[in-house]
Amino acid sequence: MTNTLHRYGDAASFRDDFVVFAMCSRGKNDENAVARLRQFLEMALQFGPVNLGDARHGGALRPSRSMSPLAHWRRNTKPDFRAVIEGLDTATTAAAVFDNRPAAEDLMKAVRAADLGLSVNISTSIDGAEQCCDAAGLCRHSVGYSLGFEGKTGRLPNEDVLMLSTMCGHGMVSSSLAKKMIDWVKEGRRTPEQAVTYLARFCSCGVFNPSRAVRILEDARKRTR
Repeated sequence: MTNTLHRYGDAASFRDDFVVFAMCSRGKNDENAVARLRQFLEMALQFGPVNLGDARHGGALRPSRSMSPLAHWRRNTKPDFRAVIEGLDTATTAAAVFDNRPAAEDLMKAVRAADLGLSVNISTSIDGAEQCCDAAGLCRHSVGYSLGFEGKTGRLPNEDVLMLSTMCGHGMVSSSLAKKMIDWVKEGRRTPEQAVTYLARFCSCGVFNPSRAVRILEDARKRTR
């Protein structure tokens, strides 16, 4: 089970969303874990991830403590993957996010060959995860299902907002911010790519998928035309 288990959407909505996690167990296989987790992220970098994450420090886009009112227009919006790898300094959860299955499959093949001694799992649709395992010659040993929302679901935000906000498994991307970015994109005040850089910075473990978020925002904008 992972903090991405409750990403909102049907199976088809995860066609461009593959999160591969690596982690160790305290007191079991955590010796020299930092070096092995960095190696995992270095391996992932070869296959073109859209985000890398360190559960202690965040992803490739991070908040800044020193900002002026002009920061929103002049800020560097390029993901800094190297900062994630070099900043990982404790045994934690490392994650690589991909927007296509072949890249996730290639990482799984590389991870199996490297035999890092870490626990690795995939978060995507069940079929997508099965295909990644098959490509790497692995047999899935377990699966986690999300049962979705129960209760007065009519009071929940709309589907677009939920798909954006639940991409942070720790709930750090608020539904209000997601709705605001959708509105700004619809009004032409920001492009989907710009809006996504605002949202991704709040994800504290770096598993937010910018590519999927751009698609969701584009779809929302098209429906208003």
